[in-house]
Amino acid sequence: MASTVEWLAEEFGELAQAIRKGTPAQIEQEFSDVLAWLASLANQVDVDLTTVIDRFQDGCPKCGDLPCSC
Repeated sequence: MASTVEWLAEEFGELAQAIRKGTPAQIEQEFSDVLAWLASLANQVDVDLTTVIDRFQDGCPKCGDLPCSC
């Protein structure tokens, strides 16, 4: 599990760099990498991502906006 967290953190860094300097295709690729590692980590700790996503179905639970404006 620790290595998955490390990979996820690395992918977040790559996503941040792509957002700053990358092309739309590079940004999309990095989002997919982050999502894949996040899903892998969720599976390892028995978190159902469908339940997590449903929490935001009607907007942010705190501010109610979609996308969140907190």
